[in-house]
Amino acid sequence: MAFFICICFMATAQKTNKNIAVIGYFAGRTTMIDSFPVEKLTHLIFSFTHLKGNQMYVSNARDSATIQKMVAFKKTKNPNLKIIISLGGWTGCYTCSDIFKTDSARKEFASSVKNILNYFSADGFDLDWEYPVIPGPTGHPYSLQDKNDLTSLLKTLRDSLGEQKEISFAAGGFTKFINESVDWKKVIKYVDRINLMTYDLITGNDTVTGHHTALYSNPLQKESTNNAITMLRKLHVPSNKLVIGAAFYARIWENVNANNDGLYQHGKFRNGVSSRNFKTYFSTDSGFVYHWDIVSQSPYYYNANKKLFATLDDTTSIRLKTVYAIKNKLNGIMFWQLADDSFFSNGLLDIIDESKKKK
Repeated sequence: MAFFICICFMATAQKTNKNIAVIGYFAGRTTMIDSFPVEKLTHLIFSFTHLKGNQMYVSNARDSATIQKMVAFKKTKNPNLKIIISLGGWTGCYTCSDIFKTDSARKEFASSVKNILNYFSADGFDLDWEYPVIPGPTGHPYSLQDKNDLTSLLKTLRDSLGEQKEISFAAGGFTKFINESVDWKKVIKYVDRINLMTYDLITGNDTVTGHHTALYSNPLQKESTNNAITMLRKLHVPSNKLVIGAAFYARIWENVNANNDGLYQHGKFRNGVSSRNFKTYFSTDSGFVYHWDIVSQSPYYYNANKKLFATLDDTTSIRLKTVYAIKNKLNGIMFWQLADDSFFSNGLLDIIDESKKKK
């Protein structure tokens, strides 16, 4: 009987080996956060705090209220939820390269992080420095020294926060970042996970369309989720510290000709669209026609009348990414961002949760 129970337990454990992290960044209004099923997350990341001198600080009372509401979810909705506080963002790390150069500044910063985490009873810190070593937003300083400074910063944070708090950082999911920005061998021991931004692989500065959040590469586009994972594995980054990224928004290009249904054609970035608006924006009478790239495992739309091209994640690609994370024994899947999802139900977070449970 005991042997039978043991066999059943092992079979069940194998069948339900799906405890990947599901991580949502949130940069919306305080009043919005109640509109999403946070019980389906393992981690909720407040986005973003900023630098004031050498210290991290929370910008205003509204942001404080948002963090407090997030932490309260641990009692009201999800006792296992981890609340992470992030620094930076696309234009939020202007002084990072300069401040993180010195040991004294790094220690002062790490001390401020510890104080904020303790004040809010938060569970960890996430660094979104875009980017060390390579160009990020126009005018943002960067230098070759950033690579070593990033390692030193993460070590200082770990020394300050101890093992009780989680540490992660957002990493560019594209080749140049992976090759140049991080000393992967050294940083691994200081972090719990690496959140790969495997979206915006085609950015607003690009004048040729493509899949901004492709799962696989194809002959015309190297950058993809699988490309990033493959590169990092070759650099001996453990799979169980890698988190792939999904996009809860579409990117739209205008003035795109109809060749190849707008894919890999010249155009100009126009705007983004939140996933909760997909059904309306891409409705059957909108002029947009749905397409699926079987090689990249990625969806896209083209509107021939308006010459508009859209690249995105949808329910199908989100399912595939979730399954990919499970099959490749990754740490998990994250997304930017929760405030773009459908309110209350039938959103992309629901698709991640369903896919996780089915696998």
